[in-house]
Amino acid sequence: MLTIDKILSISSDAEFERVALELFRYQARYTAPYAEYLSLIGVDVEAVQSLGDIPFMPIELFKSRDVYCGESAPEIVFTSSNTGSTVASRHMMASLDVYRRCFVRGFENFYGAPEQWSIYGLLPNYLEREGSSLVYMVDRLIAMAGSGGFYLNDYERLISDMRSDPKPKILLGVSYALWDVAEQYAPKLQNTIVMETGGMKGRRKEISKRELHDILCRGFGVEHIHSEYGMAELTSQAYSSGEGIFAAPRWMRVMVRDVNDPMDHAPHAMRGGIDIIDLGNLSSCAFIQTQDVGRLLDDGRFMVEGRIAGSDIRGCNLLVHNM
Repeated sequence: MLTIDKILSISSDAEFERVALELFRYQARYTAPYAEYLSLIGVDVEAVQSLGDIPFMPIELFKSRDVYCGESAPEIVFTSSNTGSTVASRHMMASLDVYRRCFVRGFENFYGAPEQWSIYGLLPNYLEREGSSLVYMVDRLIAMAGSGGFYLNDYERLISDMRSDPKPKILLGVSYALWDVAEQYAPKLQNTIVMETGGMKGRRKEISKRELHDILCRGFGVEHIHSEYGMAELTSQAYSSGEGIFAAPRWMRVMVRDVNDPMDHAPHAMRGGIDIIDLGNLSSCAFIQTQDVGRLLDDGRFMVEGRIAGSDIRGCNLLVHNM
Protein backbone atom coordinates (compact mmCIF):
# COMPACT_ATOMS: atom_id res chain seq x y z
CA MET A 1 0.00 0.00 0.00
CA LEU A 2 1.30 3.45 -0.88
CA THR A 3 2.10 5.82 1.98
CA ILE A 4 2.45 9.57 2.16
CA ASP A 5 6.15 9.09 2.95
CA LYS A 6 6.63 7.40 -0.41
CA ILE A 7 4.63 10.08 -2.21
CA LEU A 8 6.60 12.97 -0.71
CA SER A 9 9.95 11.31 -1.38
CA ILE A 10 9.45 11.08 -5.17
CA SER A 11 12.58 12.47 -6.80
CA SER A 12 12.47 11.49 -10.50
CA ASP A 13 10.07 11.23 -13.44
CA ALA A 14 10.54 7.46 -13.53
CA GLU A 15 9.63 7.13 -9.88
CA PHE A 16 6.60 9.40 -10.36
CA GLU A 17 5.35 7.17 -13.17
CA ARG A 18 5.82 3.97 -11.14
CA VAL A 19 3.93 5.39 -8.17
CA ALA A 20 1.20 6.89 -10.37
CA LEU A 21 0.59 3.55 -12.09
CA GLU A 22 0.45 1.75 -8.73
CA LEU A 23 -2.05 4.25 -7.38
CA PHE A 24 -4.05 4.14 -10.61
CA ARG A 25 -4.52 0.37 -10.36
CA TYR A 26 -5.60 0.65 -6.75
CA GLN A 27 -8.09 3.46 -7.33
CA ALA A 28 -9.38 1.86 -10.54
CA ARG A 29 -10.46 -1.01 -8.31
CA TYR A 30 -11.53 0.64 -5.06
CA THR A 31 -12.74 4.17 -5.94
CA ALA A 32 -16.19 3.19 -7.18
CA PRO A 33 -17.08 6.26 -9.31
CA TYR A 34 -13.68 6.12 -11.02
CA ALA A 35 -14.00 2.37 -11.61
CA GLU A 36 -17.45 2.84 -13.14
CA TYR A 37 -16.22 5.68 -15.31
CA LEU A 38 -13.35 3.55 -16.63
CA SER A 39 -15.77 0.74 -17.40
CA LEU A 40 -18.19 3.04 -19.23
CA ILE A 41 -15.46 4.45 -21.48
CA GLY A 42 -14.15 0.95 -22.19
CA VAL A 43 -10.77 1.12 -20.46
CA ASP A 44 -8.93 -2.13 -19.79
CA VAL A 45 -7.14 -1.33 -16.53
CA GLU A 46 -4.50 -4.01 -17.08
CA ALA A 47 -3.66 -2.54 -20.49
CA VAL A 48 -2.68 0.82 -18.93
CA GLN A 49 1.12 0.58 -18.81
CA SER A 50 2.30 4.19 -19.03
CA LEU A 51 1.48 7.57 -17.55
CA GLY A 52 0.04 8.80 -20.84
CA ASP A 53 -2.51 5.97 -20.90
CA ILE A 54 -4.15 6.85 -17.57
CA PRO A 55 -7.66 8.32 -18.06
CA PHE A 56 -8.67 11.31 -15.95
CA MET A 57 -11.95 11.33 -14.04
CA PRO A 58 -14.26 14.33 -14.65
CA ILE A 59 -14.12 16.58 -11.62
CA GLU A 60 -17.92 16.94 -11.60
CA LEU A 61 -18.21 13.52 -9.99
CA PHE A 62 -17.03 15.03 -6.72
CA LYS A 63 -20.41 16.82 -6.70
CA SER A 64 -22.63 13.79 -7.22
CA ARG A 65 -20.73 10.78 -5.86
CA ASP A 66 -18.59 9.71 -2.92
CA VAL A 67 -15.16 9.64 -4.54
CA TYR A 68 -13.43 7.62 -1.84
CA CYS A 69 -11.32 4.51 -1.35
CA GLY A 70 -10.31 4.80 2.30
CA GLU A 71 -10.43 1.68 4.45
CA SER A 72 -12.44 3.44 7.18
CA ALA A 73 -14.69 6.49 7.44
CA PRO A 74 -13.05 9.73 6.27
CA GLU A 75 -11.46 11.88 8.95
CA ILE A 76 -12.69 15.04 7.21
CA VAL A 77 -14.79 16.10 4.23
CA PHE A 78 -13.76 19.34 2.56
CA THR A 79 -16.24 21.17 0.36
CA SER A 80 -15.88 23.65 -2.47
CA SER A 81 -17.33 27.14 -2.51
CA ASN A 82 -20.49 27.30 -4.58
CA THR A 83 -22.22 30.28 -6.12
CA GLY A 84 -25.85 30.62 -7.11
CA SER A 85 -27.44 27.24 -7.80
CA THR A 86 -24.20 25.30 -8.24
CA VAL A 87 -23.63 22.18 -6.17
CA ALA A 88 -20.58 22.03 -3.91
CA SER A 89 -17.96 19.34 -4.42
CA ARG A 90 -17.15 17.02 -1.52
CA HIS A 91 -13.60 15.74 -1.06
CA MET A 92 -13.53 12.89 1.44
CA MET A 93 -10.10 12.50 3.03
CA ALA A 94 -9.08 9.49 5.09
CA SER A 95 -6.32 11.39 6.88
CA LEU A 96 -5.85 15.04 7.82
CA ASP A 97 -2.19 14.23 8.40
CA VAL A 98 -1.79 13.49 4.68
CA TYR A 99 -3.28 16.87 3.80
CA ARG A 100 -1.15 18.71 6.37
CA ARG A 101 2.05 17.07 5.23
CA CYS A 102 1.33 17.81 1.57
CA PHE A 103 0.54 21.50 1.99
CA VAL A 104 3.38 22.11 4.44
CA ARG A 105 5.94 20.37 2.22
CA GLY A 106 4.59 22.17 -0.83
CA PHE A 107 4.82 25.56 0.90
CA GLU A 108 8.34 24.80 2.12
CA ASN A 109 9.43 23.83 -1.41
CA PHE A 110 8.46 27.25 -2.75
CA TYR A 111 8.80 29.63 0.20
CA GLY A 112 10.90 27.92 2.86
CA ALA A 113 9.88 27.34 6.46
CA PRO A 114 6.60 29.04 7.50
CA GLU A 115 8.39 30.23 10.65
CA GLN A 116 10.35 32.71 8.52
CA TRP A 117 7.15 34.55 7.60
CA SER A 118 4.16 36.36 8.99
CA ILE A 119 1.16 35.04 7.09
CA TYR A 120 -1.98 37.12 6.66
CA GLY A 121 -5.18 35.59 5.30
CA LEU A 122 -7.75 37.77 3.54
CA LEU A 123 -10.35 35.14 2.68
CA PRO A 124 -13.77 36.54 3.65
CA ASN A 125 -15.98 34.32 1.51
CA TYR A 126 -14.10 31.20 2.66
CA LEU A 127 -14.30 32.18 6.33
CA GLU A 128 -18.05 32.70 5.99
CA ARG A 129 -18.70 29.00 5.32
CA GLU A 130 -17.63 25.66 6.74
CA GLY A 131 -15.51 22.97 5.14
CA SER A 132 -12.90 25.08 3.31
CA SER A 133 -9.61 23.26 2.78
CA LEU A 134 -7.97 26.62 1.97
CA VAL A 135 -8.96 28.09 5.34
CA TYR A 136 -7.64 24.98 7.09
CA MET A 137 -4.34 25.23 5.23
CA VAL A 138 -3.83 28.94 5.88
CA ASP A 139 -4.85 28.55 9.52
CA ARG A 140 -2.19 25.85 10.03
CA LEU A 141 0.46 27.90 8.22
CA ILE A 142 -0.36 30.96 10.35
CA ALA A 143 0.02 28.82 13.47
CA MET A 144 3.39 27.54 12.25
CA ALA A 145 4.52 31.06 11.35
CA GLY A 146 3.57 32.31 14.80
CA SER A 147 2.48 35.69 13.46
CA GLY A 148 -0.13 37.08 11.12
CA GLY A 149 -3.79 36.11 11.21
CA PHE A 150 -7.13 36.11 9.42
CA TYR A 151 -9.00 39.29 8.52
CA LEU A 152 -12.61 39.32 7.40
CA ASN A 153 -13.54 42.80 6.19
CA ASP A 154 -11.46 45.00 8.49
CA TYR A 155 -9.04 46.23 5.84
CA GLU A 156 -7.71 49.15 7.88
CA ARG A 157 -6.67 46.89 10.76
CA LEU A 158 -5.06 44.49 8.29
CA ILE A 159 -2.97 47.28 6.76
CA SER A 160 -2.03 48.69 10.16
CA ASP A 161 -0.95 45.30 11.51
CA MET A 162 1.10 44.50 8.42
CA ARG A 163 2.86 47.87 8.46
CA SER A 164 3.91 47.39 12.10
CA ASP A 165 5.11 43.82 11.54
CA PRO A 166 8.92 43.66 11.07
CA LYS A 167 8.98 40.12 9.64
CA PRO A 168 8.77 39.25 5.94
CA LYS A 169 5.10 38.88 5.14
CA ILE A 170 2.79 36.93 2.84
CA LEU A 171 -0.67 38.36 2.22
CA LEU A 172 -2.77 35.55 0.77
CA GLY A 173 -6.16 36.78 -0.32
CA VAL A 174 -9.10 36.00 -2.53
CA SER A 175 -8.85 38.07 -5.70
CA TYR A 176 -11.84 40.37 -5.20
CA ALA A 177 -10.83 41.26 -1.62
CA LEU A 178 -7.27 42.12 -2.66
CA TRP A 179 -8.71 44.28 -5.43
CA ASP A 180 -10.91 46.06 -2.86
CA VAL A 181 -7.90 46.81 -0.63
CA ALA A 182 -5.71 47.95 -3.53
CA GLU A 183 -8.44 50.20 -4.92
CA GLN A 184 -9.64 51.73 -1.64
CA TYR A 185 -6.34 52.10 0.23
CA ALA A 186 -3.36 51.57 -2.13
CA PRO A 187 -1.31 50.61 0.98
CA LYS A 188 2.13 50.20 -0.70
CA LEU A 189 3.27 47.47 1.68
CA GLN A 190 6.96 46.80 2.36
CA ASN A 191 8.74 43.44 2.55
CA THR A 192 5.56 41.67 1.45
CA ILE A 193 4.54 38.99 -1.03
CA VAL A 194 0.98 39.48 -2.27
CA MET A 195 -0.58 36.16 -3.28
CA GLU A 196 -4.00 35.88 -4.92
CA THR A 197 -6.28 32.90 -5.16
CA GLY A 198 -9.89 32.00 -5.63
CA GLY A 199 -11.18 34.42 -8.26
CA MET A 200 -13.98 36.95 -7.96
CA LYS A 201 -16.68 34.61 -6.57
CA GLY A 202 -19.35 36.78 -8.18
CA ARG A 203 -18.37 39.79 -6.01
CA ARG A 204 -16.70 41.84 -8.77
CA LYS A 205 -16.61 41.74 -12.55
CA GLU A 206 -14.33 39.16 -14.10
CA ILE A 207 -11.20 40.63 -15.67
CA SER A 208 -8.07 39.01 -17.05
CA LYS A 209 -5.33 37.93 -14.67
CA ARG A 210 -2.97 40.40 -16.31
CA GLU A 211 -5.39 43.29 -15.62
CA LEU A 212 -5.91 42.13 -12.04
CA HIS A 213 -2.19 41.76 -11.38
CA ASP A 214 -1.50 45.22 -12.81
CA ILE A 215 -4.10 46.71 -10.43
CA LEU A 216 -2.66 44.81 -7.46
CA CYS A 217 0.95 45.70 -8.30
CA ARG A 218 0.10 49.40 -8.42
CA GLY A 219 -2.01 49.29 -5.26
CA PHE A 220 0.37 47.28 -3.09
CA GLY A 221 3.59 48.67 -4.54
CA VAL A 222 5.03 45.28 -5.54
CA GLU A 223 6.67 44.13 -8.77
CA HIS A 224 4.94 40.75 -9.06
CA ILE A 225 1.80 39.09 -7.81
CA HIS A 226 2.13 35.52 -6.62
CA SER A 227 -0.72 33.04 -7.00
CA GLU A 228 -1.86 29.83 -5.34
CA TYR A 229 -3.57 27.17 -7.46
CA GLY A 230 -5.58 24.65 -5.53
CA MET A 231 -9.11 23.35 -5.18
CA ALA A 232 -11.25 21.38 -2.78
CA GLU A 233 -10.81 18.26 -4.91
CA LEU A 234 -7.01 18.37 -4.59
CA THR A 235 -4.68 17.66 -1.68
CA SER A 236 -1.75 19.63 -3.12
CA GLN A 237 -1.17 23.15 -4.41
CA ALA A 238 0.84 24.78 -7.18
CA TYR A 239 2.33 28.27 -6.83
CA SER A 240 3.24 31.10 -9.16
CA SER A 241 5.84 33.75 -8.36
CA GLY A 242 4.63 35.99 -11.18
CA GLU A 243 3.49 36.21 -14.80
CA GLY A 244 0.79 33.61 -14.06
CA ILE A 245 3.24 30.72 -14.50
CA PHE A 246 2.70 27.93 -11.97
CA ALA A 247 5.03 25.21 -10.73
CA ALA A 248 3.75 22.07 -9.04
CA PRO A 249 5.45 19.97 -6.34
CA ARG A 250 7.22 16.75 -7.35
CA TRP A 251 4.22 14.55 -6.53
CA MET A 252 1.84 16.59 -8.70
CA ARG A 253 1.74 16.72 -12.51
CA VAL A 254 -0.28 18.86 -14.92
CA MET A 255 -1.21 17.86 -18.47
CA VAL A 256 -3.30 19.69 -21.06
CA ARG A 257 -5.97 17.88 -23.09
CA ASP A 258 -7.69 18.69 -26.35
CA VAL A 259 -11.00 20.32 -25.34
CA ASN A 260 -12.76 18.39 -28.13
CA ASP A 261 -11.26 15.03 -27.19
CA PRO A 262 -10.62 14.57 -23.46
CA MET A 263 -8.56 11.43 -24.09
CA ASP A 264 -6.04 13.25 -26.28
CA HIS A 265 -3.32 15.33 -24.62
CA ALA A 266 -2.20 18.41 -26.50
CA PRO A 267 1.44 19.30 -27.25
CA HIS A 268 3.22 21.89 -25.13
CA ALA A 269 2.13 25.50 -25.63
CA MET A 270 -1.28 24.51 -27.05
CA ARG A 271 -4.32 25.77 -25.16
CA GLY A 272 -6.56 23.09 -23.70
CA GLY A 273 -8.29 21.66 -20.67
CA ILE A 274 -6.15 21.07 -17.59
CA ASP A 275 -5.75 17.52 -16.26
CA ILE A 276 -4.05 16.98 -12.93
CA ILE A 277 -2.31 14.05 -11.31
CA ASP A 278 -2.16 14.72 -7.58
CA LEU A 279 -0.64 11.71 -5.86
CA GLY A 280 -1.56 13.30 -2.54
CA ASN A 281 -5.15 12.20 -3.31
CA LEU A 282 -4.42 8.78 -1.82
CA SER A 283 -7.94 8.10 -0.62
CA SER A 284 -10.03 9.64 -3.42
CA CYS A 285 -8.95 9.93 -7.06
CA ALA A 286 -5.53 11.20 -8.08
CA PHE A 287 -6.36 11.65 -11.78
CA ILE A 288 -8.67 14.60 -12.32
CA GLN A 289 -10.04 16.20 -15.46
CA THR A 290 -10.70 19.82 -14.43
CA GLN A 291 -12.79 22.52 -16.07
CA ASP A 292 -9.87 24.94 -16.16
CA VAL A 293 -8.16 25.95 -19.40
CA GLY A 294 -4.46 26.58 -19.77
CA ARG A 295 -1.14 25.83 -21.43
CA LEU A 296 1.74 23.54 -20.52
CA LEU A 297 5.25 24.91 -20.88
CA ASP A 298 8.28 22.92 -22.00
CA ASP A 299 9.73 22.77 -18.48
CA GLY A 300 6.56 21.30 -16.92
CA ARG A 301 5.27 24.58 -15.52
CA PHE A 302 1.81 25.68 -16.63
CA MET A 303 -0.49 28.65 -17.09
CA VAL A 304 -4.17 28.89 -16.17
CA GLU A 305 -6.17 31.00 -18.61
CA GLY A 306 -9.77 30.57 -17.57
CA ARG A 307 -12.62 28.10 -17.50
CA ILE A 308 -14.33 25.97 -20.13
CA ALA A 309 -17.57 27.83 -20.85
CA GLY A 310 -20.66 25.63 -21.17
CA SER A 311 -18.41 22.59 -21.21
CA ASP A 312 -19.72 19.29 -22.50
CA ILE A 313 -17.28 16.60 -21.44
CA ARG A 314 -18.47 13.43 -23.13
CA GLY A 315 -17.04 11.05 -20.58
CA CYS A 316 -18.76 12.81 -17.71
CA ASN A 317 -22.08 12.98 -19.54
CA LEU A 318 -21.82 9.30 -20.34
CA LEU A 319 -21.25 8.55 -16.69
CA VAL A 320 -24.01 10.80 -15.39
CA HIS A 321 -26.58 9.36 -17.79
CA ASN A 322 -25.70 5.80 -16.92
CA MET A 323 -25.38 6.00 -13.12
